[in-house]
Amino acid sequence: MSDDLQSGGRGREAAAVDKRLTDPEWLVNADPGRVLAALDGATGREEVLAAAVYRASAHLHRDADAGVRRQLLALDAARYGDRGLAARFAAVPVEDGPAARWGVDWATGGLVTPQLRHTFTGHTDGVRAVATAVVDGRPIAVTGSDDDLVRVWDLAARQQIGKPLECHSGWVYVMAVVVDNRSIAVTGGEDGTVRVWDLATGQQIGQPLIGHTDRVQAVATAVLEGRPVAVTGGRDGAVRVWDLAAGQPIGKLLTGDAGAVLAVASAVVDGRPVAVTSTGDGAVRVWDLTTGRQVGELLTGHTGGVGAVATAMTEGRPVAVTGTSNGTVQVWDLATGQPVGEPLTGHTSWVEAVATAVVDGQLVAVTGSHDNTIRVWDLTTGQQVGEPLTGHTRTVLAVATAVVDGRLVAVTGSWDGTVRVWDLATGQPIGEPLTGHTGPVLAVVTVVVEGRPVAVTGSTDATIRVWDLATGQQVGEPLTGHTRPVLAVATAVVDGGLVAVTHSADATVRVWDMTTGQPINKLLTAHTGPVWAMAAAMVDRRPVAVTTSAGATVRVWDLATGQPVGEPLTGHTAQVNAVATAVVDGHPVVVTTSADATVRVWDLSTGQQVGGPLTGHTGAVWAVATTAVDGLPVAVTSGWDGTLRMWDLTSAGSGNVCPVDDGA
Repeated sequence: MSDDLQSGGRGREAAAVDKRLTDPEWLVNADPGRVLAALDGATGREEVLAAAVYRASAHLHRDADAGVRRQLLALDAARYGDRGLAARFAAVPVEDGPAARWGVDWATGGLVTPQLRHTFTGHTDGVRAVATAVVDGRPIAVTGSDDDLVRVWDLAARQQIGKPLECHSGWVYVMAVVVDNRSIAVTGGEDGTVRVWDLATGQQIGQPLIGHTDRVQAVATAVLEGRPVAVTGGRDGAVRVWDLAAGQPIGKLLTGDAGAVLAVASAVVDGRPVAVTSTGDGAVRVWDLTTGRQVGELLTGHTGGVGAVATAMTEGRPVAVTGTSNGTVQVWDLATGQPVGEPLTGHTSWVEAVATAVVDGQLVAVTGSHDNTIRVWDLTTGQQVGEPLTGHTRTVLAVATAVVDGRLVAVTGSWDGTVRVWDLATGQPIGEPLTGHTGPVLAVVTVVVEGRPVAVTGSTDATIRVWDLATGQQVGEPLTGHTRPVLAVATAVVDGGLVAVTHSADATVRVWDMTTGQPINKLLTAHTGPVWAMAAAMVDRRPVAVTTSAGATVRVWDLATGQPVGEPLTGHTAQVNAVATAVVDGHPVVVTTSADATVRVWDLSTGQQVGGPLTGHTGAVWAVATTAVDGLPVAVTSGWDGTLRMWDLTSAGSGNVCPVDDGA
């Protein structure tokens, strides 16, 4: 067969895949395994969007029936800003099933990103550690969790390999992988032991390595005089080196750290193997693994604890990349002990995980944080690459990189119990940065306007700006009127036209015509303090906004008239922190969470509370989201008590709750 005929055949095959991906009925009713296998073949803009929508909640709907899948796909299409696609999903007929119970008019897109490739579920608690390797030619990920288990995942087949590895008697804190004729994993745990696993057989190799007197919080692997070794750090402040072939410690303790060792990485400096360790007091040390002595002075300059370390080579010199409790990332020249450039800033909370990789010939660092995001940094320029990768609902605790089907991916583990895979190649910036705001951008939402994707942003400069994402240009003039930072942005449809709804620290809510860029009606000004949270819904076919401020009340606004709907919703006894909307038995409801430790459900048609408060949290409840599980509407809340709880909204009056995560 000629090359032309072969390429023509591949083109027809790709076209067939693309055509299926634009068919909502196929996406809803086809076997999920077949659909997931076809997603990587998406090429056109509509097909890539459909693939991203399908992946967003695939870990939830792949094992559900077609009716549940239809609802989740409609919701995720709205989260990506395409209400037309959401409506087409909701209209798909399901064999032997009723019509969709609800449609989606609006949803926030804050936790979706097209870089997400897959979500693995199975761990029942936070995933603290991730490492990658190649076993029998297949890329794999190895994860350790607070559920005391180690799991191995086939990244190409998107499934777990074998049974969990279970020997640790406490949380599995750390993970590293090394290959010496066979692929092995090294894990450390709360039980103070270090264990070695054969990844081909799933069996533990030898006896546990015992020596730490407290939990093992960090591990890295290296080659010392031709032998594979593990370097471990513990809460006992000790750093130990282990001969993995003999199962014995090598040399003496590496001491000098004033506190618990939080992270360890290995490198080669001037031809000698070294370990880089960090502690909670902000100190970073370099150790010569051959002599067991510290190399040079402390790497100082961090203003917070250093919880993550990775090493790499850039422009021929070895560097360390560290992440800190104040949200910054710093690069260090290991040969000189000096910082390279300014700290990398963007994370808003503690950086828990760092990994390095090469993307399109450029060395990058991938970081995960308590702010639930993953960020990619170009270590040559010191600039962030693209937007943060969002989707995890709790702290990102671990990051590793791998190559899957020729694509570089990041594999992340989170306190939300999931492991996610991200396509780093598509994480590259498109065009120039969108510049114009003169202060930090606090809110972003995306939507499709007249067939074109746009972003609407709000900033501390008190303006709202609209951006054409295809051209990278600002659309029209900034929307001005707020007198203090814009804290959140949402979109809705009013009288057939698209509007943006913004709320601000100036205690007002404003509605803007997205076509003309003009404000609609008057200020929505009944709150007496900054507006903390906002959600949109449809009530009796009219769009409304639900807002809360520093007080304990919740207000509902008619977006067409700009007038409040009914009396404020009262009942909470302390500040209301979050709101989310849903449809329960055909009735629009809003779910609110408060510093009074309760969750409340309100019928938006009547303005009445549904049942009593949902109680169970033992501290302030900070966040809420709504979704469907097995076809039933649920609310998921998280609180100061460190728990994540799921509530059945159809039985809200009885307080039916299932706590789904009680990590610290």
